Amino acid sequence: MYALILHGRRLVQLQKWCNFSLSVQKASPISNFFSSASAACLSPRVGRKGNNFTVSYLVDSLGLTTKLAESISRKVSFEDKNNPDSVLNLLTSHGFTGSQISTIIRDYPQLLIADAEKLLGPKLQFLQSRGASSSEITEIVSSVPEILGKKGHKTISVYYDFIKDTLLEKSSKNEKLCHSLPQGNLENKIRNVSVLRELGMPHKLLFSLLISDSQPVCGKEKFEETLKKVVEMGFDPTTSKFVEALQVIYKMNEKTIEEKVHLYKSLGFDVGDVWSSFKKWPISLRVSEKKMLDSIETFLGLGFSRDEFAKMVKHFPPCIGLSTETVKKKTEFLVKKMNWPLKAVVSNPAVFGYSLEKRIVPRGNVIKALMSKGLMRNELPSISCVLMCTKQVFLNRYVANHVDKQLVTELMAIYRAS
Repeated sequence: MYALILHGRRLVQLQKWCNFSLSVQKASPISNFFSSASAACLSPRVGRKGNNFTVSYLVDSLGLTTKLAESISRKVSFEDKNNPDSVLNLLTSHGFTGSQISTIIRDYPQLLIADAEKLLGPKLQFLQSRGASSSEITEIVSSVPEILGKKGHKTISVYYDFIKDTLLEKSSKNEKLCHSLPQGNLENKIRNVSVLRELGMPHKLLFSLLISDSQPVCGKEKFEETLKKVVEMGFDPTTSKFVEALQVIYKMNEKTIEEKVHLYKSLGFDVGDVWSSFKKWPISLRVSEKKMLDSIETFLGLGFSRDEFAKMVKHFPPCIGLSTETVKKKTEFLVKKMNWPLKAVVSNPAVFGYSLEKRIVPRGNVIKALMSKGLMRNELPSISCVLMCTKQVFLNRYVANHVDKQLVTELMAIYRAS
């Protein structure tokens, strides 16, 4: 395993600085191409009733934005302030700052419906009894609040120690863990996440795997085998795509992968296209045959050719997994309402990944308003200029640049109303 860690570290450096092309020796449907080419015990109670109260409480008590509060209210809901107040008071009494408490609730809102006296209090007291200082506890719990949702003192201790050592960049203890821990779900998870840490995976990704029930980090031999494949395929351990690839490959045996590759080939893609798509979007190997066929039928029905569909998938693989409704709605707006030609959409398939309500429609309506006023010289700007730029660039380019302040106000109203 440690040979793999060293191999992974070297590979990441070579990829970053030398564009190193790895040669994989073991033949398989995955490696052949690359070698030739290069919980918690807290369950959220979600309900419609009380959502408005929840949003108001989060905004007033924690200073969260309305948008963030609404997002949280879809995960957890309550109808009065008694329990959440008890939780916030408990955290405050243990030295957590307002900023830390806001972060904790943002990341793990389920704590607001936990029993502060019977559940959370005893866990914080247990951590103190182990000799942890107040500042240490607040830092670690703020980093991974899900630790307070774990059951049993032993489990909490293991998670706490790993997080503490990781935050302090101590590797010796984790290396020892990798060699000495007995076999078991939790022990395997700590061992495997320790290995990922040694490969350079950032804290955010490490901790999300640590507190999840993700299968790849709970096994041993299968984890090592999967990790070896993903590393050899050239995925960067510092990115979320590495985690996605790990999860996808872990759940697929060689036969299943082979069948999926053959399916893509039957639809007109070559092996190189399949693995190129996988590198861009690891989930591509999980897309079912029915969804692929439905996707092709939808695009063809909207006037795209098979070659154009293949081109879009090569540049933006998620196209092959989009729902019929999503494709139809976005294409209708872009082509029929905005008058962009299908070829413009084919050249910019990433637009299918943008939100219709939050990005495509608001920007499109601003452009239509400018066109109707004759302020665009009757020339529709390119789809990339309108949709591919950041929000601020778009507003500066098409809204804020006008001398007429009344027009700016009007355009902003159109943008926001959409």
